[in-house]
Amino acid sequence: MKTLVVLLGPTGVGKTELSLDLAEHLQCPILSADSRQLFAELKIGTAAPTPEQLQRVQHYFIGTLHLTDYYSAAQYEADAICEMERLFTTHDTLLMTGGSMMYIDAVCKGIDDIPTVDDATRKMVVNMYEEKGLDYLVQQLKILDPEYYEIVDLKNTKRVIHAVEICYTTGKTYTSFRKAIKKERPFRILYIGLQREREELFNRINQRVDMMVEEGLIEEVRSVLPYRHQNSLNTVGYKEIFAYFDGVFTKEQAIEKIKKNTRVYAKKQMTWFKHNTEIHWFHPSNKEGVMQFLNQSLKE
Repeated sequence: MKTLVVLLGPTGVGKTELSLDLAEHLQCPILSADSRQLFAELKIGTAAPTPEQLQRVQHYFIGTLHLTDYYSAAQYEADAICEMERLFTTHDTLLMTGGSMMYIDAVCKGIDDIPTVDDATRKMVVNMYEEKGLDYLVQQLKILDPEYYEIVDLKNTKRVIHAVEICYTTGKTYTSFRKAIKKERPFRILYIGLQREREELFNRINQRVDMMVEEGLIEEVRSVLPYRHQNSLNTVGYKEIFAYFDGVFTKEQAIEKIKKNTRVYAKKQMTWFKHNTEIHWFHPSNKEGVMQFLNQSLKE
């Protein structure tokens, strides 16, 4: 049976290097499940694979979009499944890796069949957000879909905006489209999770942010400044530097904020992953253990 190996773990844990080793071992390409590495302009701040790493192994869904392109987990599901169907004709095993929890779940479990938002509605809701702020949209959501209002993270701008867009587009509640029915896939899924002790992970995150700054993160953020209101840039590493440019933070404060917000994001990722009892966990340094597990599982 065809098998999808999913290598996951929190940001900064060490997925990239191990994914290359696993892909070479399996002689297969890598499908990236990172919602920000999709954007060609965001290389440093997203820790996208380097040109050398991309030469080692064929990657999909890296740098394929531009900042003004609209993309969603539902679109990723459709695109990834289509690509996998093609790749499975020449490979028995494929490798997916990344830290975008919704993208991984979209491929492995399926995502609710939520209607596409038309451009006019999207523009209208974005204008509402820009002119009246998130609090106004939150109040709109409370009126349009009180059930979703009770469970959504009301500080998550993207999710609030999307829910309001769906309500306006369809005239129905966003909740009515959220069925959470797991889709059956015509391939087996093996989950391999990477984890480190919290202090070890946080130290790696701090060091990686310092390295990004050395590699030119601030210059990269400056280059995308004209697009700062795009949702694709509402992400850790970019919004803090925008605040530095606005004079809200000093450069040092912005860097510390990136470290802190990345650590918070890593904790959210681990909380999400804990809900999946099918994940087999390893320390990233235990490559031999991962290989043994993989070889044995693929024989079964």
